Amino acid sequence: MAASTALRSVVDIEAFMIEYYTAWGGTDEDRIMSYYADNITVQIPGSLMQGKSAVREQFVRPFIAAFPGNRHFVKNIVFERDVAVIEFTFKAEHTGPFAGYAASDARIELPGCGFYEYDSGKRQITAARIYFDVGTLLKQIVDQRRLHSTSEEAAAAPTGTIPIAAPMEHLDLATVINVSQTVSGEMVLEKLLDTLMRTAVKHAGAERALLILSRGAEQRIAAEATTGNDTVVVHLRDEPVTGSLLPETVLSYVMQSRESVILDDAANLNPFSTDPYIAQRHARSVFCVPLMNQAKFIGVLYLENSLAPRVFAPARTAVLKLLASQAAMALENTQLYRDLAERESRIRRLVDANILGICIWNLEGAIIGANEAFLNMLQYDHEDVVAGRLRWTNLTPAEWREQDERSVAELRSTGTFQPVEKEYLRKDGSRVPVLIGGALFEESRNEGVAFVLDLTERKRAEEEHEKLRQLESDLAHMNRLSIMGELAASLAHEILHPIATARNNARVGMRFLEMTPPNLDEVRDALGSVVRDADRAKDIVGRMREHIKKAPPRREPFDLNEAVSEVIVMVRSAIAKNGIAVSTHLEDGLVPVQGDRVQLQQVLVNLILNAVEAMSSLEAGARDLSIRTAQAQTGVLVAVGDSGPGIDAGNLERVFERFYTTKRSGVGMGLSICRSIIDAHGGRLWAEANQPRGAVFQFTLPAAQEGFMNFLQSADRTSTPNEGIARGPRRPPAC
Repeated sequence: MAASTALRSVVDIEAFMIEYYTAWGGTDEDRIMSYYADNITVQIPGSLMQGKSAVREQFVRPFIAAFPGNRHFVKNIVFERDVAVIEFTFKAEHTGPFAGYAASDARIELPGCGFYEYDSGKRQITAARIYFDVGTLLKQIVDQRRLHSTSEEAAAAPTGTIPIAAPMEHLDLATVINVSQTVSGEMVLEKLLDTLMRTAVKHAGAERALLILSRGAEQRIAAEATTGNDTVVVHLRDEPVTGSLLPETVLSYVMQSRESVILDDAANLNPFSTDPYIAQRHARSVFCVPLMNQAKFIGVLYLENSLAPRVFAPARTAVLKLLASQAAMALENTQLYRDLAERESRIRRLVDANILGICIWNLEGAIIGANEAFLNMLQYDHEDVVAGRLRWTNLTPAEWREQDERSVAELRSTGTFQPVEKEYLRKDGSRVPVLIGGALFEESRNEGVAFVLDLTERKRAEEEHEKLRQLESDLAHMNRLSIMGELAASLAHEILHPIATARNNARVGMRFLEMTPPNLDEVRDALGSVVRDADRAKDIVGRMREHIKKAPPRREPFDLNEAVSEVIVMVRSAIAKNGIAVSTHLEDGLVPVQGDRVQLQQVLVNLILNAVEAMSSLEAGARDLSIRTAQAQTGVLVAVGDSGPGIDAGNLERVFERFYTTKRSGVGMGLSICRSIIDAHGGRLWAEANQPRGAVFQFTLPAAQEGFMNFLQSADRTSTPNEGIARGPRRPPAC
């Protein structure tokens, strides 16, 4: 009896089918029947059986009675989901009655093919299409019987009714053998079509034949055969059916009813007399037979003879129906083989293309197959795979094994694991970074395929990108140093002012101490002013140090308006020196952004000083500088506009290119660095013409999250002059 364990792997399925074929070597009907489901359907050439009773009576019992101890030698097995296609050789001795012939001791050997559908949970076959050449089998019996005395056949009376013999008794044996051998011998579709059409015309006496195959909802002509000068010419086609090629009403009837149509004389009145083709072509004998495989409609074989009536006599139609039955099975099997071959070819092309590494593995750690790309990546060859020296567990460095364990758990749970980055060890001990993803095979929950992409070039590119980013950072630092040099005089003034104020406040405090009695309240106020002035000088020095020192970029929340106000104070001396009027329009309240405060202030300093320098060359006209912050659709907008000579429309984008400059002493890096800073913050920097003259440089920054706004508001309420976030004036002082 069939075992009850479910079929879970390729090995299980292969063992199950071998057990099934082994059962046929005995005479135990029940054992063979245990491998079939209750609703089993079995189709062999010329016969279709439905249900266990029919399969037992018409298939199992006749064969084990006629060929006890038969053997199936499996040559090839192809698996799909719940489907197995098996190519085998059937060997047996004819020691019992079969198809009306008594035992002959003839040695039988013929090829066959089985298409099996199975229930993997119940370990039972649910449908089987078993293709073998009945004609060849009978011919081997007959040929070997002739070697014995002719009386042997007369002595053995035919046995009772055997269903498999029923189609044969009405046909000439030689014809049956010829038809079976002819159709079963071809597995290439084009050759099968050619053979089928020649055989049909030969046995039917037709002048012309068409093979129509179903392609979904469309019927297409696959082949046409014509006769002339005692020869048959076959043309393979792929064209739609039209009324100029055959009677469409006949074709429609056969397709809908799944029944054959025979017109002994189409010239006489018949249900299809009004069809334009019959009237115009004067066809006489017409025969149209459906090609059915079980209940599946495969197509139609159409034959005609325009010279004589009653060409398609019963003997000929019997041959044609047999031919149609075997042709339907052969066509579907051929298409199945073609589909499997095409699928295998596509997979093989992917593997052999070596676009990326591909390997077959099992969960125990072995790599059982790999393409050249994978092997070259790791410096191994196919001999290492065959010898079992390649194991993915050994290829994985220790620090990556925990990730491998997670991937295996994901595989067992879902059948796949998402692509992850890791490293493999090459044969020489070096490491290669890879991106790997994979899946288990459906028919086996222990083996799978992995797709491996070598990330060496990407990692090298990332390193180069990091070096470039570091270079840009260095250039930005140099740019800040250059700016601070230009602002040295202004910054010196800013520092001296609170120092001078602190000195004056200290003197005032001393005078109040010298009074009799000392005015301590006034002294306390004077000392508080000294502290505030000292803190202001410290803040100015701190900002200078932030801009001068080389530090990695930071991402922290700050108020953009405050940062803008600080920049205006820093450049106030340069603005005043060039007689420029400043107008500011800052968004009300806090404008929270997240980023590197020093870098973004560097951008503002660059843009403002560029505007100052552009307007310094004007000999006449107002010199107006406008600085604006506002909410934008994508976040926050900052705009710096001037009334200088402006920028040519063709250069509005070019000014951001490296080493492009319109200044006599410029190097063309300032605006390029500014754009890279804004890009790194997720914003955009661009230039436009100002109205009525000049240029306006604008950049956007993403708005900070709501939590940052709460953070800034909290800091604003709780900070003291010496802690928290430094605060500047809500509006910059007049310049």
